[in-house]
Amino acid sequence: MNPAPGRRPLILAATTATAGLLLVAGCSSDGGGGTSTTADGVPLVKAGQLTTCTHLPYPPFQSEIDGKVQGFDVSLIDLVAKDLGVEQHIVDTPFENFKTGAFLNSEQCDLAAAGMTITAERKKNVDFSDPYFDATQAVLVDKKSGIGSFADLKGRKVGAQAQTTGEEYAKSKGLDPVSFESSDAVLNGLRTGQVQAVVIDYPVVQGWLKDQANADAFTVVDNLNTGEQYGFTVKKGNTKLAAAINEAIKDAKADGTYKKLYEKWIGPYDEAAASASPSAS
Repeated sequence: MNPAPGRRPLILAATTATAGLLLVAGCSSDGGGGTSTTADGVPLVKAGQLTTCTHLPYPPFQSEIDGKVQGFDVSLIDLVAKDLGVEQHIVDTPFENFKTGAFLNSEQCDLAAAGMTITAERKKNVDFSDPYFDATQAVLVDKKSGIGSFADLKGRKVGAQAQTTGEEYAKSKGLDPVSFESSDAVLNGLRTGQVQAVVIDYPVVQGWLKDQANADAFTVVDNLNTGEQYGFTVKKGNTKLAAAINEAIKDAKADGTYKKLYEKWIGPYDEAAASASPSAS
């Protein structure tokens, strides 16, 4: 995902089923610069709401649908907000701020949810939740291309999103992929014949293939396990909110909610997605 240069933060309301009465009962002011805490002692930058930084669009994890920000990440964080007795509100921000933790450190947001890969470098600036998603890369091809696997990509015109794991993987295997600025541009490049195949995040492909016209013309011929796992981030040292996020993820996997949300937003449920091991500290 690439940042939008110069874009100003935009506040967007997320879908949530949290009752209004809980907004009053769930939080109390701690008198510290406008911040507040929930009944469980979880600090919040604004009373009555869980403020989430994201970067739009990145379907199926978060995108604006019918005037509301919706998606897999949004739905999972709604569960956290419900547990805390508050409502989720979303702030659309440049993606580079997630790497540095800038909006968390300045207390504009409580957490970041943006389909973000857990890396050692990013852990220097933010604390990650337990991984909630295993993000493999897919090789998506035109059915008429004759390509049957990643091995067949040599000598073919291949596309990938710039500065992503997919592009890095393709280059590491000796390919010279055509770089596109966004996942939408990658898929459009395949659709319009600019490239014969693309290496891209599998969940993005799953959502795209829900369109029957796309499924009729294109297919996944290979899945590449690059070891990526997505996590939500909080400000360094915010152990109480990180624990609340981890508990919500754990409960959702145990009671079947995670599976339902996965099938709604991403596609056929992959059991491996629910068995990701906790991130190393």
